[in-house]
Amino acid sequence: MKEKVTEQEKKAYQKYVKQVTPTHSLPVEMTKAFLVGGVICVIGQGITNYCVNLGIEKETAGSWCSLILVLAAVLLTGLNIYPKITKFGGAGALVPITGFANSVAAPAIEFKKEGQIFGVGCKIFTIAGPVILYGIFTSWVLGMIYWIGKYFGWL
Repeated sequence: MKEKVTEQEKKAYQKYVKQVTPTHSLPVEMTKAFLVGGVICVIGQGITNYCVNLGIEKETAGSWCSLILVLAAVLLTGLNIYPKITKFGGAGALVPITGFANSVAAPAIEFKKEGQIFGVGCKIFTIAGPVILYGIFTSWVLGMIYWIGKYFGWL
């Protein structure tokens, strides 16, 4: 037999839900994301400028910048610092290349206790896998469109 929920119980439950539901201020969250993303970009630009000042070509300096940022993100993820940055900065920390590196490293670290094959090997692309899959597929589709456009003289 089903028990009927009283109006008082409904109100008590709604009060509890309101109490435990986190509230966010959109302007504050956007500001934090802007600041964190901006700091990551400034660091990246600093790395690129430093490499260029060493006499490295701009394209190669960009590659070094990407490598250093990915390495830093993986190290910070392993030291459990990047998740704290992400919690504070939200999308500002998740969108740049450092966020992608974090999304690959975090599952690998989390599931390493399950072994190299079934833990790290199977779980490493849990989050990043769809991004890679759809990125490659989209690149292929756009490449085909470009090739067809060149072939028929549209581009």
